[in-house]
Amino acid sequence: MSTVIEQPVEARLVAAAPRMPSIPATLHYDRSDPFAVRMTFPAPATLEGVEVCWTFARELLVSGMEDAVGYGDVRVRPYGYDRTVLEFHAPEGTAVVHVRSGEMRHFLRRTTELVPVGNEHLQVDLDHDLAELLRGTC
Repeated sequence: MSTVIEQPVEARLVAAAPRMPSIPATLHYDRSDPFAVRMTFPAPATLEGVEVCWTFARELLVSGMEDAVGYGDVRVRPYGYDRTVLEFHAPEGTAVVHVRSGEMRHFLRRTTELVPVGNEHLQVDLDHDLAELLRGTC
C-alpha cells in the first residue's frame, strides 16, 4: 500500500475580472507527515513564475468543508454544496481559489483510508524525530 497520495485538482482563481481562469493544482498527503496536507501550484500558474506549495493541517481541510475555518495564512470555507474556497494569505497578497468539493471529498476519503482521523499520532515516531533533531548538537 502506498504511503503517499497525490491528486490533481482543478482550481479556479477568483480575480477582479468576471472570468475565473482554471489553474492546475495538486493535493498531496504523506503518511510520514500525517497531520499535514500540501497544495502545490505549478510555476506557470503563479505570479512569481515558480512553483508554490502551501502546507496546512488536514483537519483544516476537513473542517473547512462544513464551516469557515482558519485565522492564519490558510483559510477554508464551503461555497454552496459543490465548491470549497481556499484563501492563501502571504505578505505579497492573497490568493482565493475555488475547488470542486467532490474532488476535496474524494481526496480526504483517500487520506482517511490511509490514516484515519484521530490516529495520526500512531504514524509519528517521536523518539526517532527527536534523535534526528539532536544529532550533531553534542
